[in-house]
Amino acid sequence: MSKNTKTVLILLALVLVIAIVPLFALKGAEFGGSDDAGSVMIEKINGHYEPWFTPVLETLIGGELPGEIESLLFCVQTGIGVGIIAFFMGRFVERKKWQDKENADKPKEK
Repeated sequence: MSKNTKTVLILLALVLVIAIVPLFALKGAEFGGSDDAGSVMIEKINGHYEPWFTPVLETLIGGELPGEIESLLFCVQTGIGVGIIAFFMGRFVERKKWQDKENADKPKEK
């Protein structure tokens, strides 16, 4: 096994440990979103606070978005972002290959 393969396997194992350990270490804990935590804190500080706008989609449908739809929109947003990053990373890799090929094809000057 090469050094790179070992490094990748160790990093993957570390990621799994970081993701799984909190689930067992914090039994019974609630993993809420930051939106909920912010709303709760604002109500504690200022009990009569009212939001000064409502989200556009909630206004259009006349109520709150279901959690599944919010998750879907978040996943679509994530997919678009990953696609953009992957596109540019691929462009950089290909540019490097083209430059290396051009440099190899040029005759060396003495």
